[in-house]
Amino acid sequence: MDKEQKKAVMLLKSLILHYHGLDDDERAILENAANRMDSKEELDWANNFISEDYLSAFERARDFFAKTIVKFSNADRITHLQDAWEENHEKGYVTEMETTAMINLSKDWQVEKEFLEVIQN
Repeated sequence: MDKEQKKAVMLLKSLILHYHGLDDDERAILENAANRMDSKEELDWANNFISEDYLSAFERARDFFAKTIVKFSNADRITHLQDAWEENHEKGYVTEMETTAMINLSKDWQVEKEFLEVIQN
């Protein structure tokens, strides 16, 4: 995975976990993901991206994803959404807003049907 793709993945994870603010458990989930992917720099970039303007972060991220996600296969898109879904569950709950955000992204990424199958299981 190249640097831009790592940025996209870390932005996805960080965006979803920041949805209601970032607590210590969520921060640890992100740090573990960054360590597994060797993408600490990309996580820092994603967190800075979000902190630039928290209220517009989701829409700005959608614009960023529109330029980078095309580099991923549909299978990779599903894998990254599923990873974000599962990591979000690690904190013990997933809110309706987080779920809606991921479904909207799956629609943008043209893998909505497949992602809905993932979350229904």
